Order: sequence, then C-alpha cells, then structure tokens
Amino acid sequence: MKSISIHGIDDPVYRLLKARARSEGRSLNQTVKEILEQSLGVSSASSEPHRRDFEDLCGTWTVQEKNDFDKATEDFEKIDPSEWK
Repeated sequence: MKSISIHGIDDPVYRLLKARARSEGRSLNQTVKEILEQSLGVSSASSEPHRRDFEDLCGTWTVQEKNDFDKATEDFEKIDPSEWK
C-alpha cells in the first residue's frame, strides 16, 4: 500500500474534511481515502459502504434504558443444564 502527502489544502476544504471525519467517527486519513475511492469508483475491503444507510437506526441509550434492557434480558445469561441433555 502506498502513501502520499497532499500540500496546500485550502482552509475551507480542510475544515469540511475534518467536519466530515468527525461526523462519521473516522480519522481524517480514512475520510480522505474514502472520498478518493468513491470519486474514482473503487472501494476498499476495509471501508463501510452501507454504514450511512443505517445511521438513523443507531443511537445511544440513557442509563435507565440500558438498565431496563439488562433487566429484561437477564434470563439470557442463565444456562439450564437440563436443556442440553
């Protein structure tokens, strides 16, 4: 795998790249590689092409929601040996 350096990036472009990287939870390097791959019509095995398709389904839980979920699923942690005979 090769490496390149890009010099003389204008501030507005740099700010947009940083903002996109931050919003996608990626490094600046990963973001630039993804943009290059997309613009050239190639993809990398390590890229996540469908991640944005599901972002509206992802979120965070409050502490209460996590506790409720843990309580509702605590039986899943129990093993009944009689069911394995």
